[in-house]
Amino acid sequence: MNGNQLVTKLDNMLHWVIRLVMLNILWFIFSILGLFVAGIFPATAAVLGIARKWLMGDKVKIWTTFKDIYLHEFKAANLMGWTLSVMGIILYFNYRVIVSNNSEMIFIVPFAFYFIIFFYTILVIWSFPLLVHYKATCLQHFKNALIIGLSKLQYTIVSGAIVLCLVYGSLSYPGVIPFFTVSAIGICCMWLPLQIFNQLDQRQQVTAKTERTTHLSAEIN
Repeated sequence: MNGNQLVTKLDNMLHWVIRLVMLNILWFIFSILGLFVAGIFPATAAVLGIARKWLMGDKVKIWTTFKDIYLHEFKAANLMGWTLSVMGIILYFNYRVIVSNNSEMIFIVPFAFYFIIFFYTILVIWSFPLLVHYKATCLQHFKNALIIGLSKLQYTIVSGAIVLCLVYGSLSYPGVIPFFTVSAIGICCMWLPLQIFNQLDQRQQVTAKTERTTHLSAEIN
């Protein structure tokens, strides 16, 4: 590796570091602007939206694009985020009940609970990437999240493992949280789903092209 290649790689690395830091800081700023209650979920959608554009090779103005996605997805992201949050709270209270009455419950109850947790985890992993990539209702996103999450279980497991590792690493070194944690999780959470979405989009394009060709052939005949 010559000097020019080394400088280029260092420059690209520094460029990515700066972008991740900016994205992470914007998440905190816009979450605070929404008093966290109304800001954290659209800010998360904005992080994933920008990560999606970067991974697709698009050049974006971070501030402008973040603000646009934040405002555009404000209602949908809050609806989805708070629906998942309420589900999580209900599951947490159910967990406390199961733990406190474990000796009195039959085996099927905790088994069914952890089965539900599994489906809930799939929703958490896939719903927001679907939100920023496709136009659909919250219910449709949840339905698609379950279908994709179950059919591409290996991607679900890897995504969950990566997020857990990043969260564990951030808690071990809290100094990185204000600068990298959210943006790094956003990139990782968007990269794997985007591989699946691109495959689905290509299949849809092929199917649509085939249908148009068939329709045109039928008209000619």
